[in-house]
Amino acid sequence: METQRLNRKVYPSDISREQFEPIRERLENFKKRTKPRTVDLYDVFCGMLYVLKSGCQWRMLPSDFPKWRTVYDYNSQWRERENEDPSLLEQLLKKKLARYESKMGEKNRPVSVLWMHRV
Repeated sequence: METQRLNRKVYPSDISREQFEPIRERLENFKKRTKPRTVDLYDVFCGMLYVLKSGCQWRMLPSDFPKWRTVYDYNSQWRERENEDPSLLEQLLKKKLARYESKMGEKNRPVSVLWMHRV
């Protein structure tokens, strides 16, 4: 794997590595690999969150993230649906929102619905 980017800037859209850990395995095992991964999926995921939160174009992704095309390709794979089943990202988001709602109660339901439609 590519050396850890210890000097990558922290962006407001980033999640912590602790927050990423519960979904790491699902993202890693999503597609069968034929060659070793050369990017850190944490950086890829944070790059995707940066684009979603900022609304910037993929090509405008800051250079301290993996290449924009790499982040875009992973995003496309993770959002791909098979038949009528939800995509991997939709599944992960629904699971995360269910945990959040159970902590916060029903009063926050409209917020979670907005987040589901954004991703």
